[in-house]
Parts: sequence; C-alpha cells; structure tokens
Amino acid sequence: MALLSPSILAADFANLGRDVNTILKAGADMVHVDVMDGHFVPNISIGVPVVKSLRAACLGLLDVHLMITDPGRYLDDFAAAGADLLNFHLEAVGDTAALLRHIRALGKKSALTIKPATPAEALFPYLHLCDMVLVMSVEPGFGGQKFMPNSLPKIAALRQEIDRRGLNCQIEIDGGVTLENAPQIVAAGCDILVAGSSVFGAADVEAAVAAFRAL
Repeated sequence: MALLSPSILAADFANLGRDVNTILKAGADMVHVDVMDGHFVPNISIGVPVVKSLRAACLGLLDVHLMITDPGRYLDDFAAAGADLLNFHLEAVGDTAALLRHIRALGKKSALTIKPATPAEALFPYLHLCDMVLVMSVEPGFGGQKFMPNSLPKIAALRQEIDRRGLNCQIEIDGGVTLENAPQIVAAGCDILVAGSSVFGAADVEAAVAAFRAL
C-alpha cells in the first residue's frame, strides 16, 4: 500500500494547523511541505518560520521539499525548525553527495528530486545516500497542474534499480496525482503519493484521504 503525503500548497494557509491535523487524523502518513524561493522555480511559498510553526502544531512527519537554488545554505535551519525529511533537487547548485551526507549527519532523512526533463538514471549514483527519491510529474512551482504520464517509466526504472541493489530507498511522486491515476502510479513502483488539490481541494478532505488510503 502506498503512503500518502498531502501537499500543504493546496491547503488554507489561514488555517494551516487545522488543515494539517485534519489530514493526519484522517490517516495521511506525512505532510508534504513545498518550499519555493522564486528563483529555482517561478513562485514563492514559505520558509523556515512556517515549518517551525507546523512542527509545533502537529506530530506528523514533515516531508520538506526544497525547490530552491542553493539548498546547502538552509539545510541546518530547516532541520532545526523540525523537518523530518529534507529533499532538494538534483538540478540545484552544490555538491549533491555531500549535501545528502550532511542531511543524514543532521539526523534527518535525505531525499533527492528530479524535474520532468531529467532522466531517472541521473539519480542512480546517489541512491545509496537517499532515504527517498522524488519524481516530479509536473513542472515544479505551482499546484493544480496536469499529470505527465512520462513520469511512469522513470518510476519503473528507479524501482528496478533500487530493488536490484537491495537499497532501502522509497520512491515518491509529486504533481497532478489523483484517485484516477494513482493506481497506475503505484503499479509502476511508487511508494509515496504527494497529492495537493486532490486532498485539500476536495469537498470532503477526510473522505479524500480515506479514498487514497483505500487504493
């Protein structure tokens, strides 16, 4: 059964603590926190203070996705704020292997993301340093986009390589995930589904979480 990590990008920021606790009580496995700097992606979202506030407001695992140009500058700050998992982009600046090792040295789970144009094979050299890898199935920066089916072969390729090497590395997908396409995503080998609009945008948020959990 795949895990569910609803993205707060689609939540009501005026009632963020309430919304996050609602999805956690309904059965969500973790909370996906999108951090955007307006440079690496064409949007600005939240930063360290919001992660710190979320940590104080909920007990769920904070899956922090850093869509920022220079993640190395902020890893310590987000770790101190209470992130449980720190995830940055392969396309960002910095020594990728060193940053992954640093995240683990901070006592956090390490993760690496690729954009839609980056092949899955680009992640292979770093899989042994990752607790999770994330395949973007939309262009990062905005919620509510349509799922890109060409992400499915990437998931399958990563699943095969991770299993072949016997690694303990989960695969996450983010972008356009719905109840309709989730089964084929899971069938391709995905472990964690990031869903924003499909959860927080649903008429009944708790029912949406339950529906994903029932897949």
